[in-house]
Amino acid sequence: MRSRTVNEDSRLLFWLRVREFAVPPSMIESATARRAVGDWAGACVAAHVDVDLNLRSAAHAHGKEFAASVRADLRHLAPDLLRWHMPRIAPNGLLRPGLTISLVRYGPADHGGGSTVHLVARTPPAWADAGQRISLALWDGHRSGNNLHPHPRPHRRFRLDLHRHLWDARRIGELRVRSGADQPPDDGRPAPNSDVPLERDWAVDRWAAEAWMLLREEGRAGGAVAVRLGGRRQLVVDGATSGLPALRITADSARGGGSVLPVLPDVATWVLPDLALLRAGLIEADQLHPLVASALVPGHRPVGAPRIPEGEARQRLVECRGAQHRIGVVNGVLVALDHDPAEIRREKLLAALTGTPLPCLQIINGERRDPERLMDIRARLDHGDAAGALAVVEGLLGPSTPLPRGALRDELETAALRRIAHGLFRAGLAELGQGPVTRRDRRSKGNRAHPRHAMSR
Repeated sequence: MRSRTVNEDSRLLFWLRVREFAVPPSMIESATARRAVGDWAGACVAAHVDVDLNLRSAAHAHGKEFAASVRADLRHLAPDLLRWHMPRIAPNGLLRPGLTISLVRYGPADHGGGSTVHLVARTPPAWADAGQRISLALWDGHRSGNNLHPHPRPHRRFRLDLHRHLWDARRIGELRVRSGADQPPDDGRPAPNSDVPLERDWAVDRWAAEAWMLLREEGRAGGAVAVRLGGRRQLVVDGATSGLPALRITADSARGGGSVLPVLPDVATWVLPDLALLRAGLIEADQLHPLVASALVPGHRPVGAPRIPEGEARQRLVECRGAQHRIGVVNGVLVALDHDPAEIRREKLLAALTGTPLPCLQIINGERRDPERLMDIRARLDHGDAAGALAVVEGLLGPSTPLPRGALRDELETAALRRIAHGLFRAGLAELGQGPVTRRDRRSKGNRAHPRHAMSR
């Protein structure tokens, strides 16, 4: 069995981090509960998905049958599952910005019109990505919806209309076969005809079947398909027919030479991240989205996470002047539990006079300014989980603790400013690319969410 490369290991660690923070369990539980009772709009709210379509307007423009089809698809949309499978970029695993992704293609026969109408999911541009929100809209070839969106047309490479099992709860059973989870890993098996070295995280065993589905959707009986691998890397897969013979994989020697070919969807290009994580032993089924776990691990039953008693979770031991002392939350504030109030007042006065306070007080002051879990808090804020970030802060410091100037307060203020930028984008009140600049934006010079830093699936 071939050992993993550094690139493969970094990819797995990237997706492990995404799975930890990008779609919190509370979001999945809330969205699932709303979907289970038929409240698709409530499920979208729970999953931070904005609905930019009106079914009455759709019925007026394209007919009642078309609106009924859209409504049926929305009722079975699992917006949290859609968020789980959306394209993401390095280094932080945020949603790939400025994308329009086709979820469903309604042809002329579906609505009696002369053009194809798409149900699309959109991500905002990088400057307005606070909250990591997704929006749903209908696109019929015109610039509909938010006029500030940089790319309103569905992307050729990033599309999910051929992979409805990645967002449609009715189709989740297809995930096992479409991901190759029903087959053993390809280690040690002969590679198909290729004049380029194949990498382990490419889903080469699925390319033939997926290319055939794509060509059939394009109305072709066979031919070649372009496979884009990020950056300037591109391959051409030839020989995809209904018989699924061995493919011929070649490098695209002429830059842009594959641009006229159908493009294999990105989700079909790479090994499913969850499957790779499971096979590498880096994740347990209980850490996956429940629908994904049910498909990849047949018979799996979710097990509730063990609960830590609240008092124990909020207490920490500190080395203080040769003894083990406790700090914990009392009446909503982080305090030193093994020092009496008079001693605390004397130590605070000493610190105000430039003295060195007790180690317990040093730890408490450090937690308020730059807590040990700041990276986790920042990750939750980046992925739009403000409630989860505040829960962590309250668990560490208590809900009534005032925050002095420091890294923690800066992160919370930055998150608030970025939400203002997103609100301006949604309202159409800011010029494209001219959103408010925050402290972190100045430090990173805007590179945090640049599409060219995309991480392959």
